Amino acid sequence: MAKITELAASLAAPAVAAAGCTLWDVEYVREAGQWYLRLYLDKEGGVDINDCEAVSRAVSDALDEADPIESSYIFEVCSAGAERPLKRPSDYAQFIGSPVLVKLYRARDGRKEFPGTLAGYDAGAVLLDTGTETVRFEKSEVALCRLRVEF
Repeated sequence: MAKITELAASLAAPAVAAAGCTLWDVEYVREAGQWYLRLYLDKEGGVDINDCEAVSRAVSDALDEADPIESSYIFEVCSAGAERPLKRPSDYAQFIGSPVLVKLYRARDGRKEFPGTLAGYDAGAVLLDTGTETVRFEKSEVALCRLRVEF
């Protein structure tokens, strides 16, 4: 049987495409005792509330019809956001040269957060240009790598 996130992604695909968006991510998580099914959308020029509403209505109906989740859950559709996490190799490839923040599980040189420019992605390792050097963070070290908005 396919994972709930994969089923949701396949059910959502037509509505997401019809809204002119792409599906950035799907998550099915438990928070504060409640299950949440979230679709994260992306679109050239940005996702707005009308995009989220259109996708939400269409996908909600498709989920009700297919009924792939036995227990109760809260369904949300939202923008992937300007400071979205990078998860897949394709995410990293898309944003090479962009400002990012790398968060580590354990401190390195007394720090757990490293801002810089994404310089590369090599077999799970994140290469970060800090402005003075390029630092390599192995996959096992990285808790999160997300885009960073600079003002």
